[in-house]
Amino acid sequence: MSEPLVLSGDPAVLAAELRALVPDPRSVAGAVAEIIARVREGGDETVREYSRRFDTAGAEPAPLVVSGDELDAAVDRLDPEVRDGLERAAENVGRVAAAGLTSDRVVTLDGGGRARGAHARWQVALRGVPVGRAAVYVPGGRAPYPSTVIMGVVTARVAGVEDVAVCAPPGADGDIHPVILAACRLAGASTVYRMGGAQAIAALAYGTESVTPVDVIVGPGNLYVQEAKHQVIGQVGIDGFAGPSDLMVIADAGADPELVALDLLAQGEHGPGTLVVGISDSRELLSTISERMASSPDTGAIRRLVAVEDLDRGLALAEAFAPEHLELLGPGAEALAPRVSRAGCLFIGAAGGSAFGDYIAGSNHVLPTGGAARFASALAPAHFRRRFSEVRIGGAAEELARAAAPIARAEGFELHARSMEARVRQNGSS
Repeated sequence: MSEPLVLSGDPAVLAAELRALVPDPRSVAGAVAEIIARVREGGDETVREYSRRFDTAGAEPAPLVVSGDELDAAVDRLDPEVRDGLERAAENVGRVAAAGLTSDRVVTLDGGGRARGAHARWQVALRGVPVGRAAVYVPGGRAPYPSTVIMGVVTARVAGVEDVAVCAPPGADGDIHPVILAACRLAGASTVYRMGGAQAIAALAYGTESVTPVDVIVGPGNLYVQEAKHQVIGQVGIDGFAGPSDLMVIADAGADPELVALDLLAQGEHGPGTLVVGISDSRELLSTISERMASSPDTGAIRRLVAVEDLDRGLALAEAFAPEHLELLGPGAEALAPRVSRAGCLFIGAAGGSAFGDYIAGSNHVLPTGGAARFASALAPAHFRRRFSEVRIGGAAEELARAAAPIARAEGFELHARSMEARVRQNGSS
């Protein structure tokens, strides 16, 4: 690897330069718009056409919908150790997801002494309900991702979604990898579709002859997939931008360089577009990490090392970058944990790298990328549920009308004011 970058100025400037190393999603916006329009017009056949073009190298793909018998057969053929790992992962992800569920609440309000006569009371109930149908996109390409099936389907089920679809691109044989099919059955997917890319997002959003439209689409994918998700917002809800992966590791002089290098290389297995960055205040550590990484195969991932004058500057860079994964290794780096506020998922200490989060720890690996950790969160039950208020005014109509009608009139909405005041007259109030 080349000499490490040096953080000498504004951390936000270097963070932007690092982000610019990854392709901009907007670069595929036009191509994605064309795919979506064609799928809306052509349905199943257009989806299959794109599958032949992008996924199966011209081979005829198997039917779009995977049968239940095919899912059962995939489970029967699954390696017992892989099945045990998937089941344990599903249990852990489910327990963590369940902890994130919020219960319904009823808030009782009163006039606070402003009412004429006795205090008037009313209630606003905060209710949460699952969406009717959700879909989980599972990437293909370099490798199958049964772990993504677990992360998406289990979380949707915990949220209460009754109908959970999964889609994944078929391979050169026209079919989805059997380990993905097995994971779909173990996780409890309702329907599985053999389709991927922007065409799959279009089919899930608008429906085709074989694909029932959904309410929410979640899951990671390449730039085309994530841009397609953005373009169908409004027709469906999405989890956010979950595109090419990134990892930052802040390590002090006491960190094990072998672990730092291995964690950076492990995330780099996701291939082109992946960005991995090692940060340290120890030039010696960075030199050793560079040597370890230089001998590893090139996966197409973007690798960078950054030298900082102290760990506080390293944290400032990470906060400006807002990484998908952030690791803190070594006593000094680990002490920064309480100050971290911008990371998709935070991993602390040598005992557990980000790979544990990708598979088995229970945290979700569908995380905000592209700097979206500034405002977005990991996939959670909330992505599959919508909350709304249930309002019961009762005997408080007079007090609330007196307070709110002048506001409505100030906004020029006379009928809003009359609507509230009419409730007072109906209840016999003056």
